[in-house]
Amino acid sequence: MSFFTGIRTENMPGPIMGNPLKGLCEKVCLQVKKVFDACIRREHIENLTVTLTDFNPASPAAPLTFVSGQTSTTVPTTLSNVTVTRFDDRPNFARVSSTVNIPIEVAYIDANKVAGVAQGVITLDQDVVLFVPQPSIIPYKIEPVVSVVVPQGNFTSADTIILDACVMLIIKVVAETELLVPSYGYCDIPPCQEFSQDVCAGFFELPLFPSAQPRATTINNNNGF
Repeated sequence: MSFFTGIRTENMPGPIMGNPLKGLCEKVCLQVKKVFDACIRREHIENLTVTLTDFNPASPAAPLTFVSGQTSTTVPTTLSNVTVTRFDDRPNFARVSSTVNIPIEVAYIDANKVAGVAQGVITLDQDVVLFVPQPSIIPYKIEPVVSVVVPQGNFTSADTIILDACVMLIIKVVAETELLVPSYGYCDIPPCQEFSQDVCAGFFELPLFPSAQPRATTINNNNGF
C-alpha cells in the first residue's frame, strides 16, 4: 500500500474530507525553501550550434548520427551574470537578468553502429520582472528549473551539432525560511505493497472441481426428476 492505495486514515496526505479544522493539533515551525515569485518561459530554439564533449564511449567513429537529446540528469543547470535591478516606482519588484547554462545529453550512433552519448551546454539569456524581497539576514537566491527536449539534430563535425531544442525554463526567487504552519501531527505511514510477478497468479484461485450443472426447475415426470 501507499498514501493513495488501500485504507486511508486522517493522518495521511491527500484531499481533505469534511471539516478541515478537525484533527488540527499544533502550530509547527518548518524550515523550508520559500518561493517568493516565479515565472515560466517556453521557447522553441532552432538551428542552435552546440559543441559536444565527454563522449562515451570515447573517440567514436565519424560520421555520427543523431538519435535524441534531453536535459542532463547528472549536471545541474547554473546561472551566471545574475543582475537584479530594482524599480524606483515599483517597491519590491526588480528586473532580473542572467545567463542560463543548461547541460544536455545527446545520444548518437557512430559509423560502426555503436551507440553513445555526449555532453553539451545550451546557453540562454533571460531578462524578466519578478517580485524580489528586500535585503535581510537570510539572503534570497535566483534559481532555475529547466527541462529540455531535443527533437532534431545534425552533426556538422565529430564534436559539433546543430539542433532544435524545446526549452521549458522556470525562474524562481527563493530563500531558506522558517514558516509557521498548522499541523495535523505526524503522518501515518502504511506498509508497502510488494510488487511481484507470480507465475501461478490466477491458477491457485481456480475452483478445485468444475461447477455442477444446475438442477432443472421444471418437473418432467411424476417422480419429480
